[in-house]
Amino acid sequence: MTLSVAVVGGSIGGLTAACLLRDEGHDVTVYERSVAELEQRGAGIGFLSATSRYLVERAAVSLPELSIATDHIRYLRRDGSVAHDAKHRYLFSSWNTVYRRLLAHWHAGGGDYRLGHEMTGFDQSDDAVTVQFNDTSEGSGNTASDGSSATADLLVCADGVGSSARSWLQPNTSSNYAGYVAWRGMVPEAELPADLATKLTDAITYYVYANSHILVYPIPGLDGSVEPGQRLINFVWYRNYLGSDDLTDLLTDRSGNHRELSVPPGAVASHHEAEARAVAAARLPAPIAEIVARTEDLFLQVVYDIEVERVAFGRVCLLGDAAFAARPHAAAGSAKAADDGWALADALRDVEAESVPEALNTWEPGRLVLGRSLLARTRDVGGRSQVHNTWTPGDPDLIFGLHRPGD
Repeated sequence: MTLSVAVVGGSIGGLTAACLLRDEGHDVTVYERSVAELEQRGAGIGFLSATSRYLVERAAVSLPELSIATDHIRYLRRDGSVAHDAKHRYLFSSWNTVYRRLLAHWHAGGGDYRLGHEMTGFDQSDDAVTVQFNDTSEGSGNTASDGSSATADLLVCADGVGSSARSWLQPNTSSNYAGYVAWRGMVPEAELPADLATKLTDAITYYVYANSHILVYPIPGLDGSVEPGQRLINFVWYRNYLGSDDLTDLLTDRSGNHRELSVPPGAVASHHEAEARAVAAARLPAPIAEIVARTEDLFLQVVYDIEVERVAFGRVCLLGDAAFAARPHAAAGSAKAADDGWALADALRDVEAESVPEALNTWEPGRLVLGRSLLARTRDVGGRSQVHNTWTPGDPDLIFGLHRPGD
């Protein structure tokens, strides 16, 4: 039977779920609160198989079009020499590259992707769910008090780590600050000395020191290019901050606005950016410190643990980071959201409209098991580097993976 489905949140997880449900023959509309197509300025992601699966299996996109392969895991010493080097193949892409390909595929199939639709609430009955929006799309003329609404058989809430849906459905759930943030940045490969670019494009390169670590790897260029010389070198640097005045000050941008989850490129307060660059020069190996120094605009993301008790609520479900948000150390955030979508499509196959709640209840247990497992594993990995200083190069538990290390 054809179901009407409203997907709230048009990022990678929401788009993957929307594409899968459309492939099953359902009538799907995606609602995105941003008034413009999304962009994350090229931030890198580990390209796990769950993330790439839809584009490869359903959209006929090859992995080399979307990602860059590295064949080594390498650790540096403080003096820049190699402390550990092991053969291991990873694929890396960027959030922008994957999102654009998914969105293009969605549009190519006539998909309805409505920008400027921020969900302000929903009501459900035995027969349907009605979603209210603050419609700020161009030309709508609507405000929060006269917004639009939509009625569907199913509401998929993929509205991210700051999910409004989660706050309504699981009001006792808290975002637990992990005690550290991820400083991030990218440098065009073409702007680096040839010898430095060579050192950093065939591996994921780590440096681990007291209560911190940084990793560096190549990702596609801002235009999605994967050709040598047109790529970016991306870094993620985890640094500890007290969760009171220190974090509040860090999240106050250069215009004096307080941010909850992240501070984008160009907005980090100048004194914090200067401090980060100074610490990089003083404490990081020269090849990695140079990447930080050459980054035009640093940005940062707060690391949170978010765990929910449920993800299915009648005709409404939570998907991806709107449910569980795990630390980035397994490179599995996008993969988990995509995997949630595949499992949801399976659960809804051949389901009558009146049976949607039953299908969601069938889907829920596996999502809870996966979310809790991933959360526990990433907490352990983060604790090794940021708290206990027990991170050991070569430990197989540190390999990226969704279901387990390496998978």
